[in-house]
Amino acid sequence: MGVGIYLLALLIVSICFHDYALKPLWMAWGIGTVLFFFALSYLCYRRWGSDDTKVFRRKVFWWALGIRAAYVGCIIFYYYFQTGVSFEYDAADSWHYHLSACQLSDLARQGQFGEIFSLLRGNTMGFSDQGYILYLTTIYTIFGKNILGPRLLKALMSAYMCVAIYKLASRSLGEKTGRLAAVMAVFLPQFIHYTGTYMKETEMVFLATLALERMDYLVRSKRYTFWNILFPMLLTMLTFGFRTIVGMALIAAFIIYIVFCEKQLLSTKARVITVAIVAAFALLLLFTPIGWEMWVIFKVNFLTGNARVEKYQNLGMQYAEYANGKYLVPGALTLPLTNLVEVANANQKMMNGTFFVKNYMAFFALWCIVTVIRQRRWRDISLVGAFTLLYALMITLSFAFNSERYHLPVMSGLLIMAAYGMTRFKRKDFMFYYGYDVLLLVAIVVWNYVKLAARGLFF
Repeated sequence: MGVGIYLLALLIVSICFHDYALKPLWMAWGIGTVLFFFALSYLCYRRWGSDDTKVFRRKVFWWALGIRAAYVGCIIFYYYFQTGVSFEYDAADSWHYHLSACQLSDLARQGQFGEIFSLLRGNTMGFSDQGYILYLTTIYTIFGKNILGPRLLKALMSAYMCVAIYKLASRSLGEKTGRLAAVMAVFLPQFIHYTGTYMKETEMVFLATLALERMDYLVRSKRYTFWNILFPMLLTMLTFGFRTIVGMALIAAFIIYIVFCEKQLLSTKARVITVAIVAAFALLLLFTPIGWEMWVIFKVNFLTGNARVEKYQNLGMQYAEYANGKYLVPGALTLPLTNLVEVANANQKMMNGTFFVKNYMAFFALWCIVTVIRQRRWRDISLVGAFTLLYALMITLSFAFNSERYHLPVMSGLLIMAAYGMTRFKRKDFMFYYGYDVLLLVAIVVWNYVKLAARGLFF
């Protein structure tokens, strides 16, 4: 059904807006991406379903690593022949990260650490822009300025993240859910695509997913050792060096998890103490540069919500008023819709199938919410669900609502929720599924019409 809906949407858009239909290269990327994800997820889940836990984990890790390493090796040459450099289309942030790391690594080898500190303070947009640059600087300083090395490390991180998704999902929602979520993570186009770029998304999502897994392990295992407590705190702090709202969402999600987790996991006294410690930790952050950035994020996202509307109006684009959060929030887990016309940039056209996978999987994540409420198991999903929904809402209300990479941190949680929704789906529920399929098809066609009409290309 997923493949069929994508192909039908592509056909309708290509016929209705034939002057702006995607070129064959982008169609090939989209069709290949959709077939790759749905076919291999289905086949491997059936084949690995009866494997021993250790065997299953090894398969998940090595398949994920092999696919990502192969993709990294191939995509470097693809980008080189397409753009003349081994960076993604229209690379801007990637070049900034690479050139900054090259400069800082030269200074590090010369021992000029004071100069490094001065440049970091003056040449970045804030603390959340420094973590990835420092990470690349460290790699360049130790191993040299080789762009292949960091991408292979991304592949390794992404592969282990699939195992972390399995641990988190199976521990809180059952073995069947954990295995399905892990298999889908192995073949998820978003995770694979960003290992081949020089963006910071892979490292950021890896840290966020591992932080959630360690938070859940800490509470469910009841092993309150120094390392078990420190590790999730350290991971959460590191996320602030990549994107501020990821760290904000992690702290908020952990507090929600502690408040609503099962009584047998934490006593009332332990809850109060834990929440007080985490709240005090969050309060201390307000008096640091991170706190200033948190205030800026809050102000931009919630106090000046019409900024995006005004931006599009100033560009002379039609339908700008619909960029308001009150229209977008209902689709927080689904957005951004896939682009199937030529007016988008090359990266969006290349990833049209990748966008669709999220659009389609969002139904099962939404169905998970319905299911846990029906079965009164919402406490089990409180950590993953709280992080996923909080982050998705903050991005939907921000300037980046239509930028796919800003939505990437929700994908681990969305996969876990979708896997649970799938494993609890019943025959009588198909009427809702078919309704969503029709709605998604219409929404994609309308969205592509809006992209053209807003620019005066179609009436």
